[in-house]
Amino acid sequence: MPNLHLEIKGPIAYVALNRPEKRNAMSFSLLMDLIETAKQLKKNKQIRCVILLGQGESFSAGIDLNDLNQAKNRWFAMWQLIKPGQSVFQKAFLIWQTLPFPVIAVLHGHCFGAGMQLALAADFRIAAPDCQLSIMESRWGLVPDMGITQTLRGLIASDVAKELTFTGRILSGIEAKALGLISAVDETPLIAATAMAERFCQKSPDALHAGKQVLNAMHLKPSKALRLEKIWQLKLLLGRNSRLARKASKDLTVQFAPRQYD
Repeated sequence: MPNLHLEIKGPIAYVALNRPEKRNAMSFSLLMDLIETAKQLKKNKQIRCVILLGQGESFSAGIDLNDLNQAKNRWFAMWQLIKPGQSVFQKAFLIWQTLPFPVIAVLHGHCFGAGMQLALAADFRIAAPDCQLSIMESRWGLVPDMGITQTLRGLIASDVAKELTFTGRILSGIEAKALGLISAVDETPLIAATAMAERFCQKSPDALHAGKQVLNAMHLKPSKALRLEKIWQLKLLLGRNSRLARKASKDLTVQFAPRQYD
């Protein structure tokens, strides 16, 4: 896919936005590629973690306005907004929350608008201190509509979320960390993200999957969260990786089996 570069190194998949000449602005074709890549990774039971990053000087400067302003794309966008269910703009980002393993976003340069919404869809965000971040849609007279009502929930207070959305003001990585918008600040965010991913890979892939499902439900489906705790615990107790995890706690040479559950 020309818009995305996928590299798999052992159990870690690196997905890089690959439009550096456009500061990785989100074109319609890039949104489609994000969906297809996530679907492809979801089927791979060897993957334990995904790292999202951007090629060039920025993570992503937001939606590609030139692409959006084309007549055929405007009609497509209108249809996506009126049809039932998730729009393609929502699915391209929310699909990363459905993956059965952790997703870490590595942020540098610009992380604006649609780029910020993609970062929010990851489980973790690690940014360079001088990264510039903004929920910027209000500058164009728009509202963030790429799943932000799901991805921003639980990260920051409602009044802070409103202020950032209403003003579109730009935050540094350090300011964003202080507000809770990102997980960590690091001078070398890709190295930090890889180290985090390697720690995750030392654990049972089924336990990671279950933990993500249960904790996501805590915010998105609170009425079902307690039931999911019981269901997933039963599945894990009956699965092979739980037995291997107990052995691995005493023997570091034990290797986990591929993820058992979808």
